[in-house]
Amino acid sequence: MSTGSKTDLLRAMGRWSLVALVINSIIGSGIFGLPSVVAGILGAASPLAYLPAALGMGIIMACFAEVASRFRQAGGPYLYARIAFGRLAGIEVAWVTWLARLTAAAANVNLFVIYLAEFWPAAKSPWPRFAALTLLVGVLTLVNYRGVRAGARQSNVFAVAKLVPLLLFIAVGLFFIHRGNFAIHSAASTATWLEAVLLLVFAFGGFEGAVIPMSEAKDPERDAPFALFTALVAVTLVYTLVQVVVTGVLPDASKSDRPLAAAAHLFVGPAGAGIITLGALISVYGLLSSMTLYTPRLTFALAEQGDFPAPFAWVHRRFRTPYVSIVAFGVLVWGLAVAGSFKWNVTLSAVARLFTYGATCAALLAFRKKPPEREALRLPAGPVFAGLGILFCLVLITRMGIGEFWIVLATAVVAFLNWAWVKSRPQRGA
Repeated sequence: MSTGSKTDLLRAMGRWSLVALVINSIIGSGIFGLPSVVAGILGAASPLAYLPAALGMGIIMACFAEVASRFRQAGGPYLYARIAFGRLAGIEVAWVTWLARLTAAAANVNLFVIYLAEFWPAAKSPWPRFAALTLLVGVLTLVNYRGVRAGARQSNVFAVAKLVPLLLFIAVGLFFIHRGNFAIHSAASTATWLEAVLLLVFAFGGFEGAVIPMSEAKDPERDAPFALFTALVAVTLVYTLVQVVVTGVLPDASKSDRPLAAAAHLFVGPAGAGIITLGALISVYGLLSSMTLYTPRLTFALAEQGDFPAPFAWVHRRFRTPYVSIVAFGVLVWGLAVAGSFKWNVTLSAVARLFTYGATCAALLAFRKKPPEREALRLPAGPVFAGLGILFCLVLITRMGIGEFWIVLATAVVAFLNWAWVKSRPQRGA
């Protein structure tokens, strides 16, 4: 094993592996529960809510695409903020991003066990739950410890595996919809639409983590923008059509906490409901596989730049992976999942994500003041996109509760202490 980062990480992820990674990072468990919530807010008009949500997130993704195309190193939003605004800003964004990723992963580990209880009711009991959490996180950690090719292959497999049941659900369900279910009896208010769109913005989130491992992509300048926009189109289409089927099949979609399974039960029977439940398990596991692939590259990048303890940048001699960062991620996710609940972890992740988005949009404005990179993407009216993205994030931040505010503030304080500890140490990056 190496005691430094002298060994280069392996550039093994091609264009379509990045697309699969972004899709895996976005589509998780939300699509199996959100349709009933959105239907409860907007009723028959609920499928339309995905379009403005996708438009808003498309603006954020566009900013990420331009900024990401400037870099070949690992780090994602942390690296962008560090180069654009300095070491303190980079470390602050890194901690918030790490908080969002760790808690999102822990939430999905919790949710996997909740879904598993449909087939194994004992999974809800303390010791079986403990065993299931440990096995799940352990397998994911081991696969990525042994190499990025294995992690990327696993991400590709589960990107396809999670889409298959959803596409089957759409293909079959469209023949069973009742047009009368789409009759709009009263127009929803602007506030109601905003509530639905804000909820769906979280469903479209997660893509930002997929740009972290750019040091292991074959051609990140070209492939990162392609992957982001291709995934956005695919995810929007899937989300919207799933909502169409749920709304068109169920008499009152808002009353089911498992809307896809309930709809599948109506047009296929118990076997269909079981397939959808299995699809939920695959979806959550696929999301977790992508998180375990890219999140450890954040702490690797921090340590490589001298902003985190050096062991986090150690690269395994045989597998050429940042093994300390991978193991640390696994241990922390396991701890958060065992100690916390799905709702607690989701709350932390949702709040932290807003600051990551806003910082990257602001970084675009800073980079536009520098000479353009020959290979970098330059958005038409890029500063306008950045301004709209920042405004979008500010609107969402105003929706935070006091509890979320204190958690983010505490994270910012820890990040500041981290900066105070490393500021006298030499920086290893530009």
